Amino acid sequence: MAITAQQVKELRDRTGVAMMACKKALEESNGDIDGAIEVLRKRGASKAADKADRSTSEGRVAVDGRAIVKVLCETDFVGKNDKFVAFVADIAAKTNEGNVEAGTSFFESAKTDKMQEVGENLVLGDIQLIEGGDTVAGYIHTNGKIGVLVALEGGTEDQAKDLAMHAAAMDPLCANPEDVDGDLIEKEKEIAREQLANEGKPENIIEKIIEGKIKKFCADRALTSQAFVKDPSMTVAEYLGDAKLVKFIRIAV
Repeated sequence: MAITAQQVKELRDRTGVAMMACKKALEESNGDIDGAIEVLRKRGASKAADKADRSTSEGRVAVDGRAIVKVLCETDFVGKNDKFVAFVADIAAKTNEGNVEAGTSFFESAKTDKMQEVGENLVLGDIQLIEGGDTVAGYIHTNGKIGVLVALEGGTEDQAKDLAMHAAAMDPLCANPEDVDGDLIEKEKEIAREQLANEGKPENIIEKIIEGKIKKFCADRALTSQAFVKDPSMTVAEYLGDAKLVKFIRIAV
């Protein structure tokens, strides 16, 4: 049976074992991934193979320049480990210096050694570069599990960082009210319509009430129209003044 490059890559991603060893294991298992993992375990090719199926629900987020990265691990203990934290930061730095492919390649090349070092399965959960804008700043929450990057047209670095902190705290769905997903709006309309009907509201005013509810729903979930966390007397858009939000990326473990 011919073994494809995609099969080799999948086994490599799951086990951290070298490409050639993965290919040989797949040949022995006739292309079956789980069977190939068993082959690697029996050979003792890598302790990483024993970790391949472990759940990765913990992890760390890092930002560097225009790059933001999330790496997942198994336990909160490793998520706080200095060596693991430094590894995630290094991936973000490599990404910022080059591109997403450079960051991904760096992770893949170091993955096996790091899995051996920390004793857990590691997965590259997300890796992105923010585009646009002439002012970029990031923020990592104190627990290391939430990270945000903000790009502004105009404005200051302090404003961009304030917006990143705001997005970390408020978890907006999108940048502007008009960007809220249409399917989500329709679902909210259905819920509101049923609630109002159950309350006995007259049919002729239900649509007007729904219109107001949807306007508030969108405003509450869009970053620029939310009340600014550091000064709720103004919206984020008012805080920005002449500066324009180009894009934001929020990643959480």
